[in-house]
Amino acid sequence: MPFSLVSAWNKRRRSKSHESFDQWTYKPLEYWQLNDRSSRFRRSNCSLVFTFKEMEEATVSFNEKNLIGKGGFGRVYKGTLRNGEVVAIKKMDLPPSKQADGEREFRVEVDLLSRLNHPNLVTLIGYCADGKPRFLVYEFMSRGNLQDALNGSNNVTLEWPVRLRVALGAARGLAYLHSTSAIGVPIVHRDFKSTNILLSECFEAKISDFGLAKLMQEDGDDDVYATRRMLGTFGYFDPEYALTGKLTLQSDVYAFGVVLLELLTGRRALDLNQGPTEQNVILQVKNMLHDRKKLRRVIDPEMCRSLYTTESIAPFAELASRCVRIESDARPTMAECVRELQLMLYACLKE
Repeated sequence: MPFSLVSAWNKRRRSKSHESFDQWTYKPLEYWQLNDRSSRFRRSNCSLVFTFKEMEEATVSFNEKNLIGKGGFGRVYKGTLRNGEVVAIKKMDLPPSKQADGEREFRVEVDLLSRLNHPNLVTLIGYCADGKPRFLVYEFMSRGNLQDALNGSNNVTLEWPVRLRVALGAARGLAYLHSTSAIGVPIVHRDFKSTNILLSECFEAKISDFGLAKLMQEDGDDDVYATRRMLGTFGYFDPEYALTGKLTLQSDVYAFGVVLLELLTGRRALDLNQGPTEQNVILQVKNMLHDRKKLRRVIDPEMCRSLYTTESIAPFAELASRCVRIESDARPTMAECVRELQLMLYACLKE
C-alpha cells in the first residue's frame, strides 16, 4: 500500500531521533513501490506504480500535441497506457526552490486519493517516482476544467440545468471530504476552485488536486487548524483564514460560494485584466444577489434565456451569498448545500 502521510507525521512528532531525517528528499523508485506488484491491476484503495519509461511511452515522449494543461506545478498530458486506457498524466516540474513543497504535495495527493473513493472525486490511477521526476496518473476527463468550460474554451455553452448539476456534483464531493470515514477525520481541500473541478463527457463534476488538503486533527480539535502559512488561491480565500490563520471546514464552503458565483455570472473569481472595482466577482455582484431586478444584470448572458427564469435562479444566488459571508459560522455546511442544490435541480427539471 502507498505510504501513509498521517502515520509518518505522527511518528516524526513522537520521536526526536528522526529530526535529522529530511522526509522530502528525493527517493529511489524502490521507496515508493507497493509491497505487492505481482498483479498489474487496479484494486480498491490502491494505486499502480509506473516507471518513467511507461510515462514516456504513454505521452509519446511528452509530445506537445498531447499537452492539455499547464500551471505552476508543471504540465498535464493526455496519455495512453499499455492496456489502451486513456489517462491524464500530470508531470510535476518545479524549480529547485519549490521542490520540497512539490514533494510534499505529491505525497499528500497519493496518500489521500489512494484511500478516498467517491464518484465526484477524480480517480488516481497511479503514480511514478522513478528517479527525480514525479508523475500523477488520473482518469481522463474529456471536458477539461470548469473555468475553461465557462470561458468557452471548448466551444460548448453550459446551460443552466448543466450548471446546477455541476454545482451539485462538486458539493457532494466536498461534503464527502468533510464527513468521510475513509481517513477517520474530516478533510479540508484548501484549494477548491473552478480549475480544480473537472468535467466528464456528460458534464459530471469531479474535484481534483489534493496536494494542499489538510486533515483536521491537530491538538485534538477536529474543526479548526491554525497555520501561519497561507496556502490556496487568491479570489477563493476565506477572509477569516486570511486574517487569523484558522483553517476550518467552512474555508472550503467560502471557496464553494465563489465557484457558485462563477457558475451564475460566467465571470472569473479574480480577473486582474479588469478595472479595480471589477476584478473580484464577489465585490461585483454581492449587493445584487438579493434584488431580483438587479440579479438579471449579473446572470451569464451566454446562457439560453428559455432554459431558466430569474425566480429559479434566485435561490441559487441566495445560497452563494450565504456561502461567502465573512463570518464562517454564518455559512451553511456542505451537507446543507447538497440538500438545497438537490431541490433546485429537481425543480429545474420539472419546469
